Amino acid sequence: MIELSIIVPVYNVEKYIRPGIESIFNQGLDDNCFEVIIVNDGTTDNSMEMITDILIKHNNVTIINQENQGLSVARNNGIAHAKGKYILMPDSDDILIKNSLKPLLKKSIESQVDLVVADFIVMTDNDIRDIEEIPQKDFSIKEKSGEMLFLEDHSPYECFVWRTLYKREFLINNNISFFPGISFQDIPYTYECYLKAEKCLRISWLLNIYRQWPGASTATFTIKKAKDFCIAIEKTQEFNQLALSSKIRSKLQESLFVHFSVLLFNTCFSIPIESDRIAIMDYLKEKAPYLAFNNSTKQKIITFLYRYMPHVLIRLRYIYRIVIEDRVLPFYNHRIRTKHC
Repeated sequence: MIELSIIVPVYNVEKYIRPGIESIFNQGLDDNCFEVIIVNDGTTDNSMEMITDILIKHNNVTIINQENQGLSVARNNGIAHAKGKYILMPDSDDILIKNSLKPLLKKSIESQVDLVVADFIVMTDNDIRDIEEIPQKDFSIKEKSGEMLFLEDHSPYECFVWRTLYKREFLINNNISFFPGISFQDIPYTYECYLKAEKCLRISWLLNIYRQWPGASTATFTIKKAKDFCIAIEKTQEFNQLALSSKIRSKLQESLFVHFSVLLFNTCFSIPIESDRIAIMDYLKEKAPYLAFNNSTKQKIITFLYRYMPHVLIRLRYIYRIVIEDRVLPFYNHRIRTKHC
């Protein structure tokens, strides 16, 4: 009986892929109870060659080769081929903590919940090289509905699908899939799962090492990624059409405001040409024309500017960045540090 399908999309990660795949087979699990689905998303480097010797040692590995279509399509194809009761989708450059998965899988099978959400730790390459063993948390479990999980545990800054075990039947019955062709596909996917799940477990237990590396910094925020973020916001806003309680709707609006603010910040920080910044705002207006935030006076003012003067809004946000964030705040912080030295 296959209890778990582990789906790993692979695209140009030859520097990181081997530790991640090794960690999958370092969980104390019998190969007969789980399968590993490697989706080669048209990688152009030596990623697949880096793990060939590992894969041939195990008879529970399936390799799917496809033309490069992006992470969303790779995951969707992996899910379509999965046979496990539960699905885990680690990123190819992250690492599963040794023996962290087995107790989570055991609880998943026992409880038959829709989602099992665990914890993670953020580390740089240097941290990973230097650390010998990661102290594990106490195994603390709370059963919640998806809505309570959303209200009490969800952070809009942490829409990471790799920290969750998904019941395959739940995903299929609710037609939940990743929106193809965009970055930030984890955002609408996470909201949809939380808002549609009936029974979940929130477990205080470290599952992943989330690797931070230079390629993931805001310096790589491009016009394409900005437009992808706009689509992620659009798709997340569509969940307002669900029958939601007032508390859930308010939390969803607050989370959307965070995503909107992050989009504006990254656009003003990383997109140097004003016409490009304006084009991004126009694209968001096209995708989400009725986006509105009403939880504070500040949000209402921003909503008014977004609705009627979006170009003014992005110009004001850029001016705030170059005057306040780049000059005033660093000067003020320097004065404070100097005063306390």
